[in-house]
Amino acid sequence: MEPNEKDEARGCCCGCGKTELKTAARPGADEVRDVVRRRYAAAVKGQSCCGSRTHYSREELAQIPKGADLGLGSGNPIAAADLRPGEKVLDLGSGAGVDVFLAARKVGPEGHATGVDMTMEMIEKARANAAGGGFANVEFHHGLIESPPVSPRAFDVVVSNCVINLSPDKDAVFRSAFEALRPGGRLVVSDMVFDREPSAALRSNLDAYCACVAGADPTEIYLDRMRRAGFEGVEILSSSEDQAMPGENARTLRMIVRARRPAA
Repeated sequence: MEPNEKDEARGCCCGCGKTELKTAARPGADEVRDVVRRRYAAAVKGQSCCGSRTHYSREELAQIPKGADLGLGSGNPIAAADLRPGEKVLDLGSGAGVDVFLAARKVGPEGHATGVDMTMEMIEKARANAAGGGFANVEFHHGLIESPPVSPRAFDVVVSNCVINLSPDKDAVFRSAFEALRPGGRLVVSDMVFDREPSAALRSNLDAYCACVAGADPTEIYLDRMRRAGFEGVEILSSSEDQAMPGENARTLRMIVRARRPAA
């Protein structure tokens, strides 16, 4: 066995104190979900491997419950969603509810905002935030973003914030987003992408995966997934360099993308 094929022990990125095993093989779907779920559960307690940074204005943060923004996003999809009073919004990977609450404010009492997250601790935190903040037009469901527990064609807008890169089946996520939208509905996503394909070593690193890096697509592959799911008018609204990684030619980018489901 060559040195770069040996297993090595490392601390888990989720902050749980356990030791994981990193191998040269790209992690499977179950392994990815398990690590990401534990990482997000730890983030509820303030233990995050990604640090904490906000992408929202003071005015926006003043409109939502304290503790709804855990600093885990890569941008502000709500600012780009052009939400209107009375619309129904779905947030895939809603976390503690920051984008759900901002959406609920914009769509007003005649509208509704729904969040879906696979981490029960996040759902419980979001529901507590909703109750404490007096939000009557929001709800949160426990489930996978690849198969969210929502009705088809029920939403005017679907958003997601730095979560699709974590999914082991991104095509399923975009198909689910498409199915959740009414004809003519809009998709606005903030996410991490690469400017080119990274190394196999980075792809196999679970620390980098749960830090929203190793699972990211190159930009064009990401956009093609959206088109294959049926979306049209796929448009990059903003793209900025995030970081260059030692020993890697690839760089991560923060990107906000908008698309729509055809009206017919």
